[in-house]
Amino acid sequence: MNNSSTFQELGLSAPILRALETCGYTTPTPIQQQAIPLILQGRDIIGAAQTGTGKTAAFALPTLQRLGQHTGLTRCLVLVPTRELAIQVEENFKRYGEHSRLSITLLYGGVGYGTQKRELERGADIIIATPGRLLDLWGQRNVRLDNVQVLILDEVDRMLDLGFIEDVSRIIHLCPRERQTLLFSATVEKSILNIAKWALRDPEIVDTRSGVKSADTVAHYIYPVESYQKYDLLLALLEHTHFKSVIVFTRTKHDADRITEWVESTRHTVTTLHADRTQAERGEALAGFKNGKYAVMVATDIAARGLDIRGITHVINYNVPSHPEDYIHRIGRTGRASEEGEAFTLFSPDEMLSLQAIERLLERTIERRKLEGFKYRFEPHMSTTLAPASAPRRRNR
Repeated sequence: MNNSSTFQELGLSAPILRALETCGYTTPTPIQQQAIPLILQGRDIIGAAQTGTGKTAAFALPTLQRLGQHTGLTRCLVLVPTRELAIQVEENFKRYGEHSRLSITLLYGGVGYGTQKRELERGADIIIATPGRLLDLWGQRNVRLDNVQVLILDEVDRMLDLGFIEDVSRIIHLCPRERQTLLFSATVEKSILNIAKWALRDPEIVDTRSGVKSADTVAHYIYPVESYQKYDLLLALLEHTHFKSVIVFTRTKHDADRITEWVESTRHTVTTLHADRTQAERGEALAGFKNGKYAVMVATDIAARGLDIRGITHVINYNVPSHPEDYIHRIGRTGRASEEGEAFTLFSPDEMLSLQAIERLLERTIERRKLEGFKYRFEPHMSTTLAPASAPRRRNR
């Protein structure tokens, strides 16, 4: 295990170090400490890290250094599951590579082909792409992958969840067999290891998750309520909570749209993020939420992973997530960079099995709360599902 306390000790070059100084980075995170030296050595790796741990820098920094100078040939391909993550990864590559002359091209769907084709014609050292658009442009003979030296598969578990396995497998086969492959995922399940068996060569596993847990800086609360009162309780929580910015997560796009309409009738500024919105709408929503134009963003799990949005003070789960790992990803949007945050989950009795699964994963119960002054139609179900957890630490707000 590498215990380097500075980026310089990891073997990064002077231009990369200057870029990191501009970004304000001082100390590498665990995933960066362990992955960067291995990537600089040319090793294939499977990187497992929780959201918000600096994963993008862990693969971008050493890759930029290994690529060196601009050639106009595509020598690095980064595959990501969503447009939003593609945009964010591109931003990070540009920041870290500001002192290099490497050209970076971004390929994703939902927009026209013209600009992307023109950038490809000029020559791209690095392509950051979603699988569908990449294959479209490859089929039109606008993309060449025969010079790829580094293949990066980011958020692989999410790509599998979205049904991209066939596209991803096809793209891997289109790349040269002699290459470096970096696979990053929040989980390392059997399906991911199956890909690694044939796509990677003697990979080193870098797992910094230290068990699946939520950030220590996030306080969790469950608000039991009958399902038909969830809208009312959500609005009441927004009115009674002192927040800077909050993401409200829903299971469905339909719920996201309806909740947005309800919140718009209040004093809060609100936007929506889900897959049915156009790329321009999604871009405006993210930009507006980041710069403070909107205090509330109602989103499906498209916003639960990968997106680096700083300063989120609260997360509200309108539904209990069906998969316990999704709970970890959702609440990981707050409590980042050692800042404190709060996560509220609206819980109806029919979601008991999902809540139990989350608490088993966390190995503790989540405190139940009742919102004072709210007119419950029925007394909320306040009992816990596991042995009582230790009392939550007091928080200075």
